[in-house]
Amino acid sequence: MQLDDLYRRVIMDHYKNPRNRGKFEDDGVTIELNNPTCGDKISLQLQVQDGKVANARFVGEGCSISLSSASMMTDAVKGKTLEEAVAMAEQFSGMMKGEPAEFEYEDIEALSGVNKFPARIKCAMLAWNALRKGVEQADRG
Repeated sequence: MQLDDLYRRVIMDHYKNPRNRGKFEDDGVTIELNNPTCGDKISLQLQVQDGKVANARFVGEGCSISLSSASMMTDAVKGKTLEEAVAMAEQFSGMMKGEPAEFEYEDIEALSGVNKFPARIKCAMLAWNALRKGVEQADRG
């Protein structure tokens, strides 16, 4: 099996079986973003305790890239400090620009090929941009 095939399978698995999909019943930081170019929408919720992402969930509509990215991101940031979460978002942004990147949560690397399709980068970045805004909101709150 070629690497591209493996990456496609990982992306489709997260799309068809999203991790952390849904909403929290209690309070948390909620960020809603959309990509008007393609119609992707996400509502990200973060529960922050003691400067760490205790939990993350999302609901949204969009393409396989957008929703897979949200699924991977919400899994990857759990238990991370707010600073670590922002650093991951920065590293992901770099990966979308073609910079080499390695993630502790390896599924994220399946999205590395998206940088070859400039129109799809915004799809992949949507959840990560929501994460950045959520961390800023949590820091202020």
